[in-house]
Amino acid sequence: MRYRIVVRGELGDRHAPLLDGMTLRRYEGQTSLVGEVVDQSHLHGLLDHLSRIGVDLVSLNPQASGEAGDPPR
Repeated sequence: MRYRIVVRGELGDRHAPLLDGMTLRRYEGQTSLVGEVVDQSHLHGLLDHLSRIGVDLVSLNPQASGEAGDPPR
C-alpha cells in the first residue's frame, strides 16, 4: 500500500537511504514522505526511525495509486 507521511521540519537528503525508498518533498517547514509500505511492520519501522531522529508526525494517510504526493498549494 502507498502512504503519505508528513512530519514537522525539513528533512535533508541524508535521511533518504534510511527511509526505504520513500520520496521526500520539503515545503513550508514540513517534509512529505511518499512511497510503498509493504506491511505494518515496515510502517512501524519507518515511524520508529522518524521518532529516533526527533521529528514530529503531522499526518499519516494511505493513498490511492496515482494520487499526488504533494499537498495542495
